[in-house]
Amino acid sequence: MVATSVILIAVNQQDIASTNQADALRRMVDWTTMDAFEGHPTYAHRHLRMVYLPDGLLFEDHLDQRWEAQLGECVQEIIFPSRHVAASGQASLTLHPIGVPHLPKHEVGPYGGHGGMAPPPSTRLASWWKRLLTMAPSDPSVEGFDLSLEVTHHGPTVGVPCLFIEVGSTDATWGHEGAARLLAKLIHDGLLESENDAWDVDKHGGQLVLVTLGGGHYAPRANQLAAREGVWLGHMLATYALPFEQAENGDVLGTWKQSIEAGLEATRTSFPGGDIVCSMDKKAFKGWQRQAIRAHLESVGVPLLTTHQIKQRIGQA
Repeated sequence: MVATSVILIAVNQQDIASTNQADALRRMVDWTTMDAFEGHPTYAHRHLRMVYLPDGLLFEDHLDQRWEAQLGECVQEIIFPSRHVAASGQASLTLHPIGVPHLPKHEVGPYGGHGGMAPPPSTRLASWWKRLLTMAPSDPSVEGFDLSLEVTHHGPTVGVPCLFIEVGSTDATWGHEGAARLLAKLIHDGLLESENDAWDVDKHGGQLVLVTLGGGHYAPRANQLAAREGVWLGHMLATYALPFEQAENGDVLGTWKQSIEAGLEATRTSFPGGDIVCSMDKKAFKGWQRQAIRAHLESVGVPLLTTHQIKQRIGQA
């Protein structure tokens, strides 16, 4: 008997930004109560499942495997509604993939995840980013909120495509109901009303899939490029996720190569048949670091493209 394939929405009961998004989504369609998962409330609507977890999300490792082991359903993707924390306090709406591929292998990150690993990124990142850029400016309830992708960071470790969708950045805005409604609407439309938000190799095979290298936490390069039609988005590795060291003899050390390889492997997993390319923030690296990145990508057959070259590939130059 073939297991039912489902998309799981994992909610943090202790996080008002998470529960507000989930509650708003539950008001949009009829959900039925399921048997509890590990003792926690669970709901179903068509191919969607929702679970309210008790103690955060960052360390809910192997949630996909645990779900299948208990309930017999195959989790094909996980969406994590959450809050975003930033010292700036700026109200924000963000999306990001997860993982800590730059940490030493198998080391547990301070905010979850395991070193050397990056879960597959949700193939919805770019399409939902485009949706967010369209929806938010016409919604007066989120006036003053910044919109941004974030780079790959934190846990949990899972084996299926996933993303975090977040309201930031302090307790002044985590409970903002307008922000929660907008993100819930994005989730609803993206999961229930669109057939093109997620990668389908038969429809999309050969299209450009972008992995970004370098830059800050708020992914300015990805923000710009993923807004373009024809660009799909995989992992985004900030400068801090590409640690370089240079030995006295000139050898290039550090876990930068491990991080790139993990990001590329996970992105390939999400986008079978995709045209995987990288884009680098040159100003984020020293010359010898740029040279090392170029040489490594050439050795593994992944093109390193400029913004202009990407525009050419998608016919927008």
